[in-house]
Amino acid sequence: MRPNIVLFGDSITEQSFRPGGWGASLADTYSRKADVLVRGYGGYNTRWALFLLHHLFPLDSKKHPLATTIFFGANDAALLGRNSERQHVPVEEYKENLSKIVKHLKECSPTMLIVLITPPPIDEEGRMEYARATYGEKAMKLPERTNDMAGVYAQGCVELAEELGVRSINLWSKMQETDGWQKKYLSDGLHLTPQGNAVVFQEVVRVFKEAWLNAEEMPFDFPHHSQIDGQNPEKAFQQKCL
Repeated sequence: MRPNIVLFGDSITEQSFRPGGWGASLADTYSRKADVLVRGYGGYNTRWALFLLHHLFPLDSKKHPLATTIFFGANDAALLGRNSERQHVPVEEYKENLSKIVKHLKECSPTMLIVLITPPPIDEEGRMEYARATYGEKAMKLPERTNDMAGVYAQGCVELAEELGVRSINLWSKMQETDGWQKKYLSDGLHLTPQGNAVVFQEVVRVFKEAWLNAEEMPFDFPHHSQIDGQNPEKAFQQKCL
């Protein structure tokens, strides 16, 4: 039975199986070696994610994930007094919520590979352009998120990962290493373009490899067709199936 890799997060995870998505690329990389399961919930923050833990990751499950990515923060970092303030979670609570998620996963399986991913950077003008194009005169007058605030949550995420001894990806910093990241990586100032998805995919694969989850070193679930003898096919399946 193939092991599972679970992607747990908000809309950036929920959308990861769209064309060019980082989840779809991950599923392709681990094809026939692990099943990549998307558990993304658009608009969710870490406070709301806690309500899902025992449903998505029950302690009495007979099959816990081999690895899990935790990708929250873009909604937690929404500003108070702006359009999306109901999603706001203070940064210290954000860190505490992430800690509860990590500790629950470790209780599920002490050997699970856990990777925290920070929120991406925010293109504030891109958010405003998207709002004007979508809502016209009813569009917000000020961005509901800022890049500086996203950076505060990103730093908190990285610090927590170090405290808990789990791996992390600082997407906020990584994307800003590229000139023109605002339009290259973000479709609406927040969500990812295909190029932005590629950055997430590359970073996840890098961290997986640095740990112990290298797809190239994992066995197929069933024999490769080249190993099947046309005259005696059952021989190839004896060890796997019988």
